[in-house]
Amino acid sequence: QVQLVESGGGLVQAGGSLRLSCAASGRTFSNYAMGWFRQAPGKEREFVAAINRIGGNTLYADSVKGRFTISRDNTKNTLYLQMNSLKPEDTAVYSCAARSTTTVWALVEVGPKYDYWGQGTQVTVSS
Repeated sequence: QVQLVESGGGLVQAGGSLRLSCAASGRTFSNYAMGWFRQAPGKEREFVAAINRIGGNTLYADSVKGRFTISRDNTKNTLYLQMNSLKPEDTAVYSCAARSTTTVWALVEVGPKYDYWGQGTQVTVSS
C-alpha cells in the first residue's frame, strides 16, 4: 500500500505560479502510475495530468496544456505539479492519486481506476 500527502497549495494572483508536491510512503513508489485531479465547488472532479511509473510519458487535460508540468522523483518518493500562468478558473482542491501497475508506460486518466488518493490541497487564484 501507499499513503499520499499533498502540499504546496495557497493563494496566488492570476499569472503567477505554484508548485504542488505529493509525498508517498513506502519503497515501492516506482511501481505506481500517478495522476493529479482537481475539484471546484459545485463541479465534478476533473482530470489534470498523469505520468507513468518511471517518468518520460505524460498526459494533460486540454485546459492546462502548455501551463502545467507533471514530474516525479522516484529517489524521493515524490510527485510534482508545476503550475504556471495560473487563471482564476484553476481554483480548486488538487489531489494526487496512485495506481499499481506492471506496465512501465501506463497512463491513467480515469479517476475510479486509481487505488489510492491524498486528502488534497487548496489552490486559489485571484484576478
